[in-house]
Amino acid sequence: MPHFIIHCSEGITRVHSKKEIMEQVYNQAVASELFVKGDIKVRVQSFDEFITGEGSDDFIHVFGNIMQGRTDEQKSNLSRRIVSALNGLFPQVPIISMNVRDFEKASYCNKAMV
Repeated sequence: MPHFIIHCSEGITRVHSKKEIMEQVYNQAVASELFVKGDIKVRVQSFDEFITGEGSDDFIHVFGNIMQGRTDEQKSNLSRRIVSALNGLFPQVPIISMNVRDFEKASYCNKAMV
């Protein structure tokens, strides 16, 4: 737990590799001190066909899925930290965003729990 899923336009990966993008998100998640380092999972999916508003501007959006229990302030700081880091890598990209969603403890299950 947590899972960070990065969606981005294919053009993004011509500027920095998927690995570099994932490492940036991973490092910021570690630096937030909200998670155990070994539990953080990050993956990226790029899209070659998409619409952003009325055009096709490059974009990055990070979906952060974390176990419930963090405050709104902690989640906001996590989002700001990751978006700021990605903006540093991609200052020319007009759309960089993130949202954080809570997993509910009552309905979460993984292999170790079965």
